[in-house]
Amino acid sequence: MKSLVLSLVSLLALYSVNCEVYYEEKFPDDSWESNWVYSEHPGKEFGKFKLTAGKFYNDPEEDKGLQTSEDARFYALSRKFKPFSNEGKDLVIQFTVKHEQDIDCGGGYVKVFDCNLDQKDMHGESPYEIMFGPDICGPGTKKVHVIFSYKGKNHLIKKDIRCKDDVHTHLYTLVVKPDNKYEVLIDNEKVEDGNLEDDWDFLPPKKIKDPEAKKPEDWDDRATIPDPDDTKPEDWDKPEHIPDPDASKPEDWDDEMDGEWEPPMIDNPDYKGVWSPKQIDNPAYKGAWIHPEIDNPEYTEDKNLYLRKEICAVGLDLWQVKSGTIFDNILFTDDLEVAKARGEELKKTLEGEKKMKSAQDEAEREKEKAEKPEEEDDEDLDDEIAPEGESAPVEEHDEL
Repeated sequence: MKSLVLSLVSLLALYSVNCEVYYEEKFPDDSWESNWVYSEHPGKEFGKFKLTAGKFYNDPEEDKGLQTSEDARFYALSRKFKPFSNEGKDLVIQFTVKHEQDIDCGGGYVKVFDCNLDQKDMHGESPYEIMFGPDICGPGTKKVHVIFSYKGKNHLIKKDIRCKDDVHTHLYTLVVKPDNKYEVLIDNEKVEDGNLEDDWDFLPPKKIKDPEAKKPEDWDDRATIPDPDDTKPEDWDKPEHIPDPDASKPEDWDDEMDGEWEPPMIDNPDYKGVWSPKQIDNPAYKGAWIHPEIDNPEYTEDKNLYLRKEICAVGLDLWQVKSGTIFDNILFTDDLEVAKARGEELKKTLEGEKKMKSAQDEAEREKEKAEKPEEEDDEDLDDEIAPEGESAPVEEHDEL
């Protein structure tokens, strides 16, 4: 038994040595105010964040995070930390978002910067390395952004990843691997994966259409052709409309006054439409012509699409119409298992806040029910109805 315990301890020690947590933020107290920096970029009316667990939670202290507090505002807040690179390693970016205001339009993402970020001048055009997280605006936009900077340009993922849009806490995780593969997880469940080269437009296409190739003039790509032996029947041509045979000239019709009477036109039941010969298989059909492709001379493979040479800061740079989003549990590491372990710890947070929210909703329903005016009793209604055989009393009015 002792040897087994020692083996487990050794494995845990090895695991901790090989794993790196580059930065973690749980906002335990007001110290964030001295570590995070508000932007002072001119021309924007920035909103303020406040530290709170929100209106419903599992633990009032453990569940505290930074919440947007002013409606219709830009938000620009950032934190720098010790620089690191993901060269040759996995990069895991993870955080929680809680849209407890039932968000209608606003961002819930984070931006990742290098050390060149001017925190007091951070704004929407500030260059960043990665932008990741949910964005909601009306029923049409409910997506998870995954945007990478490459050679000075921002590249959006070509896939549509749907985000969570309820009022509870959700965990968003991005994993970028040194083989140029990636994964996106929500609440510790994988919702998308793929290859950076395939799902972004970082590089020009590997193949292009051969500019020298042209479809041969004698290439017949018609699958069918009109039957040359088919002829139109002699009785085919009929007018589309004919005079109504059941119509008769009105008795009061005056030819001199109304002009010569003509019966109204109706659809001809014998009309067969425009004739065309039947189609037959084309004996000269060669199939659809496919434009030949050649290697694109402008394409150069890049095995380091994943690489971020320097990661130094995280920022909340977004716009919200209705405030109330809480950001928390920010994590940068090179080990997905560490991130998943944090996610498992957060399950009790979600369970607790759902329980509290449900109790609040029930209390609100009971309050609304109690505040509704009581319906009149049947006895009161009966008093207003005259007894059978008697007329209802007539109100007296002053004579004019």
